Amino acid sequence: MGRKEEKTVLCGANAYEKKYYFNHKFAGIPKSIQDELHIICVLFTEEIGGIFTIEFEEDGNVSMRTEYAPDDFLYDEIGSGLLVNEVRRKRQEMFESLRMYYRVFILHEDVDELLGEDE
Repeated sequence: MGRKEEKTVLCGANAYEKKYYFNHKFAGIPKSIQDELHIICVLFTEEIGGIFTIEFEEDGNVSMRTEYAPDDFLYDEIGSGLLVNEVRRKRQEMFESLRMYYRVFILHEDVDELLGEDE
């Protein structure tokens, strides 16, 4: 078996505790993007319930994860999958920018090489 891929939480919201978390390791992300992430996370948990996180995978890809307490009968499991897909579609450009940010500022990859990949 391969090793478990490490993920780094960028931000998340918890419907049970009514809290929002932003990882200050990523404080360099523009405030407007930080605000948009905050809105996405809070609205997700308001609509669906549970705990919602946006995470960076080791390679910089952005993933969304949702979980809920076993006794949470109000959690909308079907709506969760639909809303994750909708967020991914509507915010694709923002997630691509976050991926680039992670690869340049966290993984210290060469910007010129990364920009060349897209061509």
